This record gives sequence, structure tokens and C-alpha cells, in this order.
Amino acid sequence: MRALILAAGRGERLRPLTDRTPKALLEVGGRALIEHHLVRLAAAGIREVAVNLGHLGERIRARLGDGRRHGVRITYFPEAPVLETAGAVVNALAWLGRGPFLVLNADVYTDLDPGRLRIPAWADAHLVLVPNPAHHPAGDFAIDAQGRVGGPGPRRTFAGIGLYRAALFAGCAPGPRPLGPLLREAAAAGRVSGVLHRGCWLDVGTPERLAEARRLAAALEGAHG
Repeated sequence: MRALILAAGRGERLRPLTDRTPKALLEVGGRALIEHHLVRLAAAGIREVAVNLGHLGERIRARLGDGRRHGVRITYFPEAPVLETAGAVVNALAWLGRGPFLVLNADVYTDLDPGRLRIPAWADAHLVLVPNPAHHPAGDFAIDAQGRVGGPGPRRTFAGIGLYRAALFAGCAPGPRPLGPLLREAAAAGRVSGVLHRGCWLDVGTPERLAEARRLAAALEGAHG
């Protein structure tokens, strides 16, 4: 399996921190956010990793290099303009292959083991969902007892982590494109599965949530130390 880490975002809500440091390189628990993902990917046996680059992207490349230090091999996909989530996948699709492949946001902090994710044969997408955080109480998608996403019921929040097949992006022209409409269309057609992750997960999108991630990382380190 191959993985794409989305790291091109500007991080407007984290300014002025992100004026000089790309969001993916903000440090939590002694590592950059994106480095936590690389460590978990390598531990799961996922060695081929792509990273898309946008705002201050060369700083990410300079920090991570070829990925060898973290046990992976990194391929970079610079974007100008930034292509959004589905556009980034389409841009890297020839490299990612027919799938399943993993796509994850660089700016989430989580204890999820990516090696445990599985996509059913009937699905074109398999989403990680989490209990709704305070900043997103309405959620995004409902999930039933069989793991099918898109039906009635209480909605959970999309964690920014998912397995996909190339079929989800069939017919998508190159260029900026959000992922949400593709997922909603596929869910309505019964082609999206999911899993509810109740462990550690934070969308590090504001200074307050960055501070929360750092407190959590310190507590986890203390518990394991």
C-alpha cells in the first residue's frame, strides 16, 4: 500500500505561527506533526509515501528529505495552485495506483494504527470517523452497525484519514477539487464504508488545539515514561 499525506495547506487560523513554519512542521511531543504520521506508517509497513507541497513546501522537503530517517521513501508533489484534497489525489493518482491507497491530513494528531485499516471489496472509500469534537458538533457522515457510511442516524466527524480506490476519482479532470462531493455521491450509492475511532484524535487547526495536542502528547509521554 502507498500513502499520500496532505501537507499543502496555508494554516490561516494558526497564523502567525504558520507565516514562517508550514502547518505540517508544527511540533507536538518533540516531533513535527507530519513526522508522527511517517513513524506510524513505517511501523505499519507502509514505506512508499507521497507528500503534496504548497505553502512553504520547500521547508517540508528540507526537513524530511527522502524519508530514510523515518523508515520510508518520500515522493513530493508540489502544487501551484493548491489543488484541495481530491485534486491532490488526482494529481498523484498515477503514483498511487489503482488502490487501495491511504490519504491522510498532515495536521491531525492521532494514535490510529493505519495498518489496521481495511476497505471492503464493495467500497470505493473507507473513512475513519471520530466522535464529534466541540468545534464540529454536527458531524459529517452517519455509520451503521455494518460499517456502511451515508445512511440515517447520528453523524460522526470525518477524521481526514481514509483508504480509497482509484474508481472514486474516475472522470475527475486535473485541477483544484474538494473531496466532500465525491464522498457524498459515493455514500449515496452505497460505496463508502467506515470505522469509528474512539482513541486519540485532534484536528490541529487553531493555536488552542495545538496547545491541547501538546498537552496530550506530554501526558502520553509521561504515562509511557
